[in-house]
Amino acid sequence: MITSLFRKSTPLNYSLVILGLVFTFFLYFLRHITPEGSDSNLLIRLVSLGLVLGTMFMANFVVKKNGISKDSAYTVLFFWLFLMAFPNVLIQPQLLISNFFILLATRRIVSLHSLKDPKEKVFDASVWVFIAALFHFWSILFIALIFIAILFHVARDYRNWFLPPIAFLSVAVVFVFISLFFNTGWIPMLLAQSVYDFKLDYFTEAYQNLTLSIYATIALFFVVSLLFSLSNRPLILHPTYKKIISAFFIGLAVYFISPNKSNDLLVFSFAPLAMIATAHIEMPQAQWKKEVVLALLILFSFIAFFSQL
Repeated sequence: MITSLFRKSTPLNYSLVILGLVFTFFLYFLRHITPEGSDSNLLIRLVSLGLVLGTMFMANFVVKKNGISKDSAYTVLFFWLFLMAFPNVLIQPQLLISNFFILLATRRIVSLHSLKDPKEKVFDASVWVFIAALFHFWSILFIALIFIAILFHVARDYRNWFLPPIAFLSVAVVFVFISLFFNTGWIPMLLAQSVYDFKLDYFTEAYQNLTLSIYATIALFFVVSLLFSLSNRPLILHPTYKKIISAFFIGLAVYFISPNKSNDLLVFSFAPLAMIATAHIEMPQAQWKKEVVLALLILFSFIAFFSQL
């Protein structure tokens, strides 16, 4: 029933996800609104909502453009469900901006398999990653995804290996110039974010620990499923799946290494995991198995969301 509804991308199922996202967004926002600067808070939240929608449909574009999805709406559904499980992400604009730029980079890198304009894609993706790092420093780890993609597709041309450092210098020069010219204080702020912290002792509520544990179990299930079914999938898509799996683990690395740790930092893993989950749910299997997996995920997301209001 549920899987049939989202099996094809139609205006109806996209509208359902958008309405669900807007409802959960404003419900969470209204429960956490503060009287001080409410107008500016509303503006920031609306921008955050736009970023979430942009990121969600960017992930949907990646799976459709690169043959991962069979024209379904599962990716946007999964992305929304993961956001519901960690709704505090919705009021973290810097993380949302950083994650949006990472998705722009992912879009360029995943499409590298076409070998059309590879240098432009490598350079563009590198620039997006370094811009994302200005909003959350440790998202810079996604530069590893670019080198993985180069290794898969264009390793023979040595010039491709030098494009990420050139992109770094380009972004760094512009950033330093603007920071010094306008005396913004951005450089000290960025340096303050560059420290690392592997401790996982931030839990203040039981639901944080429980939600993280269930999310880890769900992620493990989908990733293992994709890895074991990889040999049965079209050979031409293997590098694409490997890049997406790599993006997921890099997203986890950002979470583990970042200071001021919270569950919000898992946002960098949402889009890759939504793509992996889409690949699982569209895999030939008994219909009841798909229904059970999707129903359990929906139940988890709703319980996690309402427990955090």
